[in-house]
Amino acid sequence: MAAIEHRLDGVAYCEASNATAFFETGAWIDSTVGQALRDTARRMPDKPAFISDATRVSFAELDALTDRLGAALLALGLRPADRAIFQMGTTVETAVALLACYKVGIVPVCAVPQYREVEIGQLATQCAPRGYFVQSGGNFDLVAFARQMMQRHPVIEHLAVSNRLESLIEAMPLEQARQILEKVRVGSQDVLSFQLSGGTTGVPKIIPRFHAEYLGHSAGWMRCYGIGPQDRLIWSLPLIHNAGQLYSLMPTAAMGVTSVLMPRVDIGRMLELIEHHRVTHALSIGPIAPQLIAYPDIKKHDLSSLRLFATMSRADALEAHIGVPCSNLFGITEGLLLGCGAEAPAAARHHTQGASGCALDEVRLLHPESEEAVRPGEMGELCFRGPSSLRGYFNAPEANRTAFTSDGFYRSGDMMTARVIDGRTYYAFEGRLRDNVNRGGEKIGCEEVEAFVSLHPAIADAKLVAMPDAFYGEKGCVFVILRPGQAAPSIKELADFLVAKGLAKFKCPERVENIEAFPVTRVGKLDKPALRAIIAAKLKRETQAA
Repeated sequence: MAAIEHRLDGVAYCEASNATAFFETGAWIDSTVGQALRDTARRMPDKPAFISDATRVSFAELDALTDRLGAALLALGLRPADRAIFQMGTTVETAVALLACYKVGIVPVCAVPQYREVEIGQLATQCAPRGYFVQSGGNFDLVAFARQMMQRHPVIEHLAVSNRLESLIEAMPLEQARQILEKVRVGSQDVLSFQLSGGTTGVPKIIPRFHAEYLGHSAGWMRCYGIGPQDRLIWSLPLIHNAGQLYSLMPTAAMGVTSVLMPRVDIGRMLELIEHHRVTHALSIGPIAPQLIAYPDIKKHDLSSLRLFATMSRADALEAHIGVPCSNLFGITEGLLLGCGAEAPAAARHHTQGASGCALDEVRLLHPESEEAVRPGEMGELCFRGPSSLRGYFNAPEANRTAFTSDGFYRSGDMMTARVIDGRTYYAFEGRLRDNVNRGGEKIGCEEVEAFVSLHPAIADAKLVAMPDAFYGEKGCVFVILRPGQAAPSIKELADFLVAKGLAKFKCPERVENIEAFPVTRVGKLDKPALRAIIAAKLKRETQAA
């Protein structure tokens, strides 16, 4: 069993006895992502690894490119265990950059391109990154933004831009790169990446993920969905996300699955790519299912290669529309994945989020703010521990004190019910305890947005709640109490104000509602469920009137 080569202060590592059990049972794989890619390239050098509209790369090419880029990054001055913020899109260049970092032990801090001054500033303070990878092009100049953030945070020394990675690679001969990498030691229990969890306050909580754990976790979900090296996946959401890496990057690098990457969601183009590349499995954590259901020309496309489409919700309606087995899924960056394969009963695929693909995962449903289990059939807070479960947020003792039960089960804040179908237990999502908005898979902390909205000169106080949305599942609606004599800003005016304050645009409320006073419970506390009910009822009336 490999030792930890680069131990990071502030990271909660797995206890040795548990790690031994995880390796022995196969829940963890005693390798690194870099070594797994090398092994895959030896087995199938000419097979396509990643395909996009812009390019395609074979496994032999991917292995060579990532060796050369990894060595070039070391030549720049980055070192194993250094952190590097990533703000890159769903492209082959992103896959190459991530895998190059994984080979040499650089730890990507997996931010999304939409983050701005507030979020990147917090990450720079929390994890002291020395590198910064950004996507070139697009409507927002991330390169100029990155340089601005580097001036504010001198700890960030090295900038890598997507359209300049090729020049770094070309300047590093393959033979020289492999001589450099021979001296680099990365352990299977080393930190692979820093993933991020959205909190109610908006301050990103950092989740360390590890080489052995990530490889085993990805292999487990592949077994759950019946995916092998002969299959092809399609992915159109952020590759940087935990889901993008577990559902696309890891299966490709470690198992030899071909992944088709799309830089943005385009339903018509997605269906064309499924047809052209004979894609077998499609997965979505965002608003793809509602858009597919609304797509009118589905019969124009040959989807006969597709064996499963997994989505966050509405699997029954999606299956009826596209004529392909569909299943709901659930994933949380803190470690648990739930899902169903195409062979699972329709009741499980359509009316639950599935079951874990790892036999060592332990799941409990508890009464909120207690350690008392609910009775069978009752709704309770999803709590779990297992081989891929969070053992502690990075450098966050206060958050860690309340994140776990006394015996180490992570408290998810998600409410579920357990349902036994054909002798197996599946879990159905019922709602959330935590105060956030889940906009197409992006978690928006309500407290953070409320604090920024309350800075507006016309607004005395603000409360953000989730309102239902057909495409994104939820969007943010802010209820505001105005200052005397002031008028409420429009949605655009408020968004412009918030973005100017450094808030990421996707966090901006998409509806503003005036209110004289916020509703309270019988004990005088803010009643956010009442606010959610008010906006849900208002939307329903508007829909009926339309």
